[in-house]
Amino acid sequence: MSKVAVLGAGSWGTALSIVLADNGHDVRLWTHRKEQADEINATYRNEKYLDADIPEQIKSFYELEKAVDDVSAVIMVTPTKAIRDVCKQLNKILKHKPVIIHASKGIEPGSLKRVSQVICEEMNQYNYEDITVLSGPSHAEEVGKRQPTTVTVSSVTGSNAEFAQDLFINKSFRVYTSTDMVGIELGGALKNIIALGAGISDGLGYGDNAKSALITRGLAEITRLGASLGASPLTFLGLPGVGDLIVTCTSPHSRNWRAGNMLGKGYKLDEVLEQMGMVVEGVRTTKAAHQFAKEQQIEMPITEGLYQILFNEKTPKEVVEQLMRRDKREEMDDISAFLSAKFPQ
Repeated sequence: MSKVAVLGAGSWGTALSIVLADNGHDVRLWTHRKEQADEINATYRNEKYLDADIPEQIKSFYELEKAVDDVSAVIMVTPTKAIRDVCKQLNKILKHKPVIIHASKGIEPGSLKRVSQVICEEMNQYNYEDITVLSGPSHAEEVGKRQPTTVTVSSVTGSNAEFAQDLFINKSFRVYTSTDMVGIELGGALKNIIALGAGISDGLGYGDNAKSALITRGLAEITRLGASLGASPLTFLGLPGVGDLIVTCTSPHSRNWRAGNMLGKGYKLDEVLEQMGMVVEGVRTTKAAHQFAKEQQIEMPITEGLYQILFNEKTPKEVVEQLMRRDKREEMDDISAFLSAKFPQ
């Protein structure tokens, strides 16, 4: 079995640590807060983030150098805003070259880099083909209870994806492989934007018709942007695309849905973030996707509407009316164009 460091002791990092421990691995769960590490080691609980018993073979560390000493794999599960800083620290202290797998879902505003790009940019020993990503429809709360969950791991190097698959797969956590890193990362990041919108729709008191339309047209936006950046459109029909959309847009477990729900009920963004007490990745990703859409000249009306709500103080009802009054058009024209370009007859 492997010695593995999981960097990030939030709900998702804790849940993935449980999967790895169930597979017999020696797991080191890192947090930058000493009091959190002490709580986990003393009680085998991480009460703030996940309601689950933590197996005894998981040890928590607050000193990064000790956490990654002599490990064969590093699983990065920190918020995307912390990835660059953590990589800079790793670059200074790593004395060997463990496999790096990241399970963070976001895009860096400003640079518009995906997490894999940030990692290999900051770490001297690693190239893009060295990085693996794990993504898919996976609430930490359910993973921690060993409820059936299915995800995808992706690397441009097949052996890295197979290593990650073997590391995680078990009877309650099924893992598929893919080589479409771009699509897997973008699907996992962009679905958080649509989940904010789904929460807003529910917060406004709208029904299933509205949310179904939002998810479907949101998938079209994700596919348009993803295909323009080199992803396969078919990736967005899989687990990290439509699968992650469904689970994130329809469940109170979803942080982004909960944040959107509060926005729909009239709370301001600052109030929402303060009450959540945890990172809401969709907020940062909306800013990044809005910038992406302008640079790529891709039409993303739902993302544009959410950007106006989050950063320009438009009310949710104003944005809904704006979306419903858009010019009439053929539903599949834009998606058909991308599919024709990718898969010519």
